[in-house]
Amino acid sequence: MFFVKDKIVFGMAMMRILSCLIELTAALLFIKFDSIQTALKINAILALIGPTIMAVVMAIGLSGLSGRISPVKFGIILAGVILIFFGVSREH
Repeated sequence: MFFVKDKIVFGMAMMRILSCLIELTAALLFIKFDSIQTALKINAILALIGPTIMAVVMAIGLSGLSGRISPVKFGIILAGVILIFFGVSREH
């Protein structure tokens, strides 16, 4: 089907597939339970899972880049990831 040369890329793709399966399962549970309250509870769980998967995928990707880019660029990328989490977590 697909030939993946890089284990890092494969790991990142597998995490995204896992994320997709979790989202699909949640959508099917919405339909199964047919309840707004239950759907909101499931959605709250997804709100925790999504950023976690993003962080894991970024960590995998950064670990693959760690020996290939300069420490300054690595720091800039890491700062960007931290700013993304800071930006979405702050409520004003």
